[in-house]
Amino acid sequence: MKYGFSERVKFMKSSAVRDILKVINQGNIISFAGGLPEESLFPVKAVDAAFHKAVTTNNKALQYGETEGVAALRAALAERMRKKGLIRDPDNILITSGSQQAIDLFSRVMFNKGDIILTENPTYLAALQVFESYETRVVAVDSDDDGMVIADLEEKITRLKPKCIYVVPTYSNPTGKVWSLDRREKLLELANKYHVVIFEDDPYGELQFDKEAAPPSIASLDENGLVLYTSTFSKTVVPAMRIGWIVGPHQIIRIMAQAKQATDLHTNSISQHALVHLLRDFDIDEHIQTIRDTYYERMQVMKELLDTVNLEGLEYIEPKGGMFFWVTLPEEINATKLLDEAVKAGVAYVPGAPFYVSDAEQNTMRLNFTNSSPALIREGMEKLVKVLEKSRLQV
Repeated sequence: MKYGFSERVKFMKSSAVRDILKVINQGNIISFAGGLPEESLFPVKAVDAAFHKAVTTNNKALQYGETEGVAALRAALAERMRKKGLIRDPDNILITSGSQQAIDLFSRVMFNKGDIILTENPTYLAALQVFESYETRVVAVDSDDDGMVIADLEEKITRLKPKCIYVVPTYSNPTGKVWSLDRREKLLELANKYHVVIFEDDPYGELQFDKEAAPPSIASLDENGLVLYTSTFSKTVVPAMRIGWIVGPHQIIRIMAQAKQATDLHTNSISQHALVHLLRDFDIDEHIQTIRDTYYERMQVMKELLDTVNLEGLEYIEPKGGMFFWVTLPEEINATKLLDEAVKAGVAYVPGAPFYVSDAEQNTMRLNFTNSSPALIREGMEKLVKVLEKSRLQV
């Protein structure tokens, strides 16, 4: 039967990461492809106790709830953000089903067909999926290790009149970069000068390896209501709770809440109430430090193996936090084509090309180090090193 899908379906794309995971999950493959946290670090007992309290001490946990989110949770989030210099009223916080929903709701209420969004290149793949599904035009801004190149950003703002600037400035996915404070401040200056909204996506900010803190969030520097900030508990508690949040100007958050009413009424109440108990009864900051220490150790193991690759032209960004290595291979090596050889050898990664807005660099790959033990990382990387060195002989 021929179905009458909407025109919008033409702009929906499958996730390259999800497609790869479906393939590699069918066999005995060591995967560095998914951006998955480590299951053994999930605070199972604390989560179990929190859900038990939520269900047994308050029937509201089983009832319909406010679209904006449980008031006690929004208050707790406001307090956590306040400690990071991001002072916001709980009424300007919207609880979402993961931070991915925050991107979607923002896009739904802000973008018309053809609206322009400026972003880094490469950038978060799933955000590109959302933007493209709303028929926007996403334009890449030149970037370097410190963030967007300000001259190119201003030229594109003045010429293209964008509706929004989307950034992942702290331990970004896929590159793991951290914007300098200077770039953050200059981005905000341009946003103020030209009255452009900034969407700051920060799912990895808590996963910091350096003893010195990362620069403050762009949202914490904002005094004029131009920045929306979203984050999630998926990387620090458990992904399955699906609790994210977004904070921003009241007018935008209010309209997003109305859009959420038409989507799912509210984020599930049980998880929200459980998270309130977890934040009260469990030392989440100590838990996050354990995650940091574990991921740092795994990152170092992967780095050690990357350093053994006998391949002239291989470069990588050493992450200061987050979950990924971003690797650039010699120009003549196509990482997408090489993936088949890697999977045959028993290891997988994500080719870098799908993360690009334009001018995709085919000789790039993303490696996740958080979801494999040090021993498994070593085994998988030894396989990948052999594949890479073999590719050198074939080009």
